[in-house]
Amino acid sequence: MNGSKGNAAFSAFEHPEGRDIVHNLNTANRMLPLVQRVVDDILADRKELCRLQPEQDRLERHKRELVWRERQHRYQVQEQLASTEQHLENALEELHSLGLVLLDTDMGQIGFPTLVNDRRAFFCWRPGEKSLTTWQFAEEPIPRPIPSVWWEVAEESVSAKN
Repeated sequence: MNGSKGNAAFSAFEHPEGRDIVHNLNTANRMLPLVQRVVDDILADRKELCRLQPEQDRLERHKRELVWRERQHRYQVQEQLASTEQHLENALEELHSLGLVLLDTDMGQIGFPTLVNDRRAFFCWRPGEKSLTTWQFAEEPIPRPIPSVWWEVAEESVSAKN
């Protein structure tokens, strides 16, 4: 999973149905409550896997020496690992179905694919942020502040629809 930082950005624009996903600033910002819950799940699952994996490895190394109680614990750890891995996979699939990309697995940074000057880019969000504040081109890891004029244009488009 840690290796997904590099190439995830380019594949993010290709949705399973073959159409490119492009989010506008308003839509991306409205998605944040849902995205926050999904990212919280992802980070919690990754933390749980980091906690369980060493225990699983230890029990596996000594499986022939374990008494029944320890074997029972080994089976429980195996089940917890499988359940947590499945939950993590479901959360990652939910992000993908929303057309989003996990740009940084350790921090939980999410990319909302968009276009800036006809170039692939992302609106970026991290846990703890109340709204979108940065963006970056897909091929560049450098976050840039979202210009205030983009928010003004986004608000004007909402006003025009009402």
